[in-house]
Amino acid sequence: MAKDYKQLKTQHVSGHVGSSLSDINSVSLSMPLTILLWSVLQSRMRQFTPYTASAFFIDLLLSCGITLVATTVYSSSLWLLNTLLVAPVAMIYLTNSRPTMPRQRSARPPKNSDDAEQAKLDSLPIKPFLTNYRGSMMVITCIAILAVDFRIFPRRFAKVENWGTSLMDMGVGSFVFTNGVVSVRSSLKTETGKLPSLPKRVFASLRHALPLIVLGTVRLISVKGLDYAEHVTEYGVHWNFFFTLGFIPPFVAIFQSLFALVPSYAVLSCALAGIYEIALDNTNLSAFILTAQRTDLLSKNREGIFSFFGYLAIFLAGQSLGTYALPRQVPLNKDAAITTWLRQSILGKLVLSSVLWTALFHLSISYYGLGLGVSRRLANLPYFLWVCSFNTYHIAICCAIETLIFPNLHKAATRGEEKQRCREATSQILHAVNRNGLAVFLLANLLTGLVNLTMPTLDMGVVSTMAVLVAYITCIAGLAVWLDRADVSIKL
Repeated sequence: MAKDYKQLKTQHVSGHVGSSLSDINSVSLSMPLTILLWSVLQSRMRQFTPYTASAFFIDLLLSCGITLVATTVYSSSLWLLNTLLVAPVAMIYLTNSRPTMPRQRSARPPKNSDDAEQAKLDSLPIKPFLTNYRGSMMVITCIAILAVDFRIFPRRFAKVENWGTSLMDMGVGSFVFTNGVVSVRSSLKTETGKLPSLPKRVFASLRHALPLIVLGTVRLISVKGLDYAEHVTEYGVHWNFFFTLGFIPPFVAIFQSLFALVPSYAVLSCALAGIYEIALDNTNLSAFILTAQRTDLLSKNREGIFSFFGYLAIFLAGQSLGTYALPRQVPLNKDAAITTWLRQSILGKLVLSSVLWTALFHLSISYYGLGLGVSRRLANLPYFLWVCSFNTYHIAICCAIETLIFPNLHKAATRGEEKQRCREATSQILHAVNRNGLAVFLLANLLTGLVNLTMPTLDMGVVSTMAVLVAYITCIAGLAVWLDRADVSIKL
């Protein structure tokens, strides 16, 4: 890559100040609204059953296309776009008054004990609202990591240099948070009993950590070898996001030892984020991360090393949400009090959690509170609370959509019937992207590198840029669906 063009590329993604919280919320709102429109099309018109080529095209348009235009050509008309997403929902409800989803069938008694075991409902059932949300977050992440290298992508959405909020700043934290949500499934499956010893837990965690660390090493060698444009203040000279993801499992295994003393992932995450913030504010750590000269290995990678503690706290907070969002909903009486509903229903718990996280976030940044600034580069306390608040209320919205559109989803008589219902209530593309999330993320990084090495992204017009981005996200979605259809799960 020519030296002048490389410098221009680096400047293109540097020095940004982000945008307002309302702006980020307005662009991200297109994701749950798209899920709402998809759900209404499926429940009222059976648009995606069977899943034909035309169904895939519409699914691609909704699950990927809307997010693409929201972050590019419609970025200055976000509320118009959101209105255009809501309008068809109202029209479909007016013209199709009754759902077309199949009615619940009465259960047949199992023939033997093996059949009875297979028919038994899972205590940790599939949750389409989580699948849809995690899939949509992966889609917007994949779009942003390439689109940011084109001029059509607004600079206010790009990662902030030091202080502020932006869409891509939230995307990084959301990736970690949603991974935390589903990672707790294995712990919930384990029967109550003695926790494995610390060495055993750490050794088991390395199975998940080593592939990511290898990927981080390969990325490091590739970037340096190809003289690829880098934004050094993002993670440092050698560190990258794969290293952050790779070191999380061993540290989570270590923190499980504290779970016996503080049996709450939420409290542990807040304690870690709080201690890290105290270190930032009461020592020269903050100044070291933001302004120190890069003279040794630590100072060269200070952003990645120290922000890791913030991302670890975010991961633990995601696990906290998973502990009550993943298990099966306990049946509630229709006349249950609102307080009972808030305390015992999954949606109620999500609403309460989102209110709490949002209140804590505003307390941290308020003039009458802590008066702190948000910094993804530091991954400080306000950033941690912002990520938790944002993801919790978005997941709550997705849960509310599922509760409204598919009220009988988890009232099936058998495990197989419930699985089929959940599959029909989930976007095939979002399901496929979620199933092989890390592999999809790796593919997106490889394609992003290929595009940047072969195309002058800063010199391309609107039409050619959109053509590249459409081809890129279609390739990712198509490969993900193909892997899902072939029943292939790539575990990294």
